[in-house]
Amino acid sequence: MDAIADLVDAARSGDRAAFEQVVRLTYRETYTLALRLTGDEEDAADVSQETYLRAWRGIGRFRGDADVRTWLYRITANCAATHLGRRRRHRHDQLGTSGTEPADHHPAGDPEAAALAGAGLAELGAAVAALGPKLRAVLVLRDVYGLALAQIAEDLGISETAAKVRLHRARRALRDLVSDEGGLSRAV
Repeated sequence: MDAIADLVDAARSGDRAAFEQVVRLTYRETYTLALRLTGDEEDAADVSQETYLRAWRGIGRFRGDADVRTWLYRITANCAATHLGRRRRHRHDQLGTSGTEPADHHPAGDPEAAALAGAGLAELGAAVAALGPKLRAVLVLRDVYGLALAQIAEDLGISETAAKVRLHRARRALRDLVSDEGGLSRAV
């Protein structure tokens, strides 16, 4: 953690090599968040690239009050919202459901338990991807990344009340999607 703070300080002074090292150290987390927010690997790559472009442009204004990862989460959430809005206006395809959850969360050494856990994660990932982008963004930022509702509201440009309502609706929709007889039988 201290090494990243030193790299960020160097990057703030214009050191591109230090910023490139920050990118290498944080890319996986940034890409994972982008993937969870967009539900599509190509969109996640685009959002990640835009995140780091914005971060480089704004690194001089980064005060260091928050961890650089939290700062990057905020930028990623904003880039994903912008990207999804732009995509919705220009393309008519549906959000993908692949890759929304990492596959390595299963009990080691128990193939049956691993298969069941994988099936559950796949269903949950598909359910999260089926949520609309506004609901998915609030749900992922709160329940996966642990951001406070006030911070989510600020990052997404909505009121804290709206963030609470969206979180409630997202959790309810997710519960409904996962508990439906056929799994994902309803669209949100």
